[in-house]
Amino acid sequence: MKKITSFCIDHDILGKGMYVSRIDQDVVTYDLRMVVPNQGVYLDNDGLHTFEHLFATYVRNTSYSDNVVYVGPMGCRTGFYFLTRDRISYSDAIALVQDTLAFIAAFEGDIPGAQLPKECGNYLDHNLEKAKQYAKDYAEVLKGWTQEQLKYPE
Repeated sequence: MKKITSFCIDHDILGKGMYVSRIDQDVVTYDLRMVVPNQGVYLDNDGLHTFEHLFATYVRNTSYSDNVVYVGPMGCRTGFYFLTRDRISYSDAIALVQDTLAFIAAFEGDIPGAQLPKECGNYLDHNLEKAKQYAKDYAEVLKGWTQEQLKYPE
């Protein structure tokens, strides 16, 4: 079988950041790499689950909502994939992620879609404080991030 694009990236040199993983017709897949791969530090399930709920809720409530396709965690627990239509420019995608991180870092209250069993398949596995810390840490990584930095390191 042909290796998929994300398995062809050299994870030995991949650092934290935001990268364009692939473009399929009008869908851009962003690699939101929040921790360095294979270094022993990974996102905990409860924190990444809450981060996902807050990220997805926020971006789907912005003016870009019709162009957001998907947001979800990587199985390796080093970050997230964020898929958008190409109608969102690269610079706007960076700004949207930065705004989303600020929203998560400051969030207080009930986690959207996690109050009842009928809302979420694992509604008890959440940790707001971890999600907020992940957002704060990743916001530091993306501070001043530019369109030119969206390319994977070689």
